[in-house]
Amino acid sequence: MDLQAINEASKYIQAQIAEPPTIGLVLGSGLGLLADEIEEKKIIPYEQIPHFAKTTVSGHSGQLVIGKLSGKQVIAMKGRFHFYEGYSLKQVTFPIRVMKQLGIHSLLITNAAGGINEQFKPGDLMVITDHINLLGSNPLIGPHHELFGDRFPDMTKVYDPDYIQLVKTCAKELNIPIHEGVYVANSGPSYETPAEIKMLRYLGGDAVGMSTVPEAIVAKQEQIKILGISCISNMAAGILDQPLSHEEVIATTEKVKAQFLRLIREVISKLPA
Repeated sequence: MDLQAINEASKYIQAQIAEPPTIGLVLGSGLGLLADEIEEKKIIPYEQIPHFAKTTVSGHSGQLVIGKLSGKQVIAMKGRFHFYEGYSLKQVTFPIRVMKQLGIHSLLITNAAGGINEQFKPGDLMVITDHINLLGSNPLIGPHHELFGDRFPDMTKVYDPDYIQLVKTCAKELNIPIHEGVYVANSGPSYETPAEIKMLRYLGGDAVGMSTVPEAIVAKQEQIKILGISCISNMAAGILDQPLSHEEVIATTEKVKAQFLRLIREVISKLPA
């Protein structure tokens, strides 16, 4: 995506909002309900925004929601784009570039993920401390513009250490159990085999999904502070003797929505304005 496309999309959104957002939210499978909590909101369907892709997955509404949440001006993606839908990683991460143009300094990325760590159980929350990119590609491949940031951005601390600590503190105050761990991104859309999950565990993965990493890479290049939270929606293949399904993912996120909402609202209230 070139600068002209980013400018056209951001100008379209700017024309419809009174106040620029400072915090971006990417809401994963079944977690779009957080967008319903936004007050004084403006809802813009993706198909109306120049150069935005369309969501094709159940649990992803396909709307940009801008307004107030916990006293902060936020912009939320109610549903995201995925590599497995046939989009390029530049298309997947295009909204992050637009959010930066609109004025965000922080990005909260959420997802539903399979638990690799056998200490986890469905319904648990995990703050992401690091990631492993097994998508087979990178959203920074291709022509580079210096306005995007470094051509070779440092990935030592993708997920902001202060934000990780903030989540842990908020979770403790709210009496919400939370894990921390490494998120692995695979392309999907098929779930992993038991042998692949065994491999990912040896590699140091704690949870696995089909998103998040491309957005995090682009946000890091754009010098946006990043916070990632996974909802462990199911245990990964081979851990339990049962098949995996997208319906289970949605059902689990529905069960934990109350504590998820409480935690995110509290975290956002304590993020910089």
